[in-house]
Amino acid sequence: MKIIAHIYSDFKEKFGIPRQSGLAENITGKIVFEKKYRNIDALRGLDEFSHIWLLWKFSKTEREYWSPTVRPPLLGGNKRMGVFATRSPFRPNPIGLSCVKFERIELTKDEGPVIFVSGIDILDGTPIYDIKPYLPYADANPDATAGFTENLSERKLEIKISDEKFYDLPDKIKQEITEILALDPRPSYKDDNNSYGMRFSDFDIKFIVSGKELEIISIEKS
Repeated sequence: MKIIAHIYSDFKEKFGIPRQSGLAENITGKIVFEKKYRNIDALRGLDEFSHIWLLWKFSKTEREYWSPTVRPPLLGGNKRMGVFATRSPFRPNPIGLSCVKFERIELTKDEGPVIFVSGIDILDGTPIYDIKPYLPYADANPDATAGFTENLSERKLEIKISDEKFYDLPDKIKQEITEILALDPRPSYKDDNNSYGMRFSDFDIKFIVSGKELEIISIEKS
């Protein structure tokens, strides 16, 4: 498997990354190719598609061993399911799959053709193995079933701001932070009223959750 590119984003750590692509639609990233693959001809026709598939490497979760069962976050981390029935990063082969929105291609002097995407769920600096177009007629199946996730969904939290410095941030950053936090980034084993910290872009964010409300209690430049 050859690494063809890396994706760069504001996700500087695993904590806080949405559990699936597309859940935080406004989170953006850019894909920079390795020098060997900086050929604009390889992207000919890509701008005709609205979405693309990214195959990438779980570079921060590689292990020497694997477990046949994992604890999916959607089940609260309290029930084990087969690893191949989940999208857990802890797999025999550390391969991730994300469907992201294609935004544009920019031809740059130093980095060659750069792809900009949104709706990402990928850590900053993650290696990319492949890029493929999303085909609605083949990739979207209206009769598909969702297994044990059928009646489950990511709950959205109401956001409360206690640190006034939040309002001084650029509008784009404010929108991205609230979009991510509304998805409840806490681990499966979570308790209300505990303080949690998350790093996003150049900011360290602390918050607490009580019921269906998440309160940003501090935000500092890192």
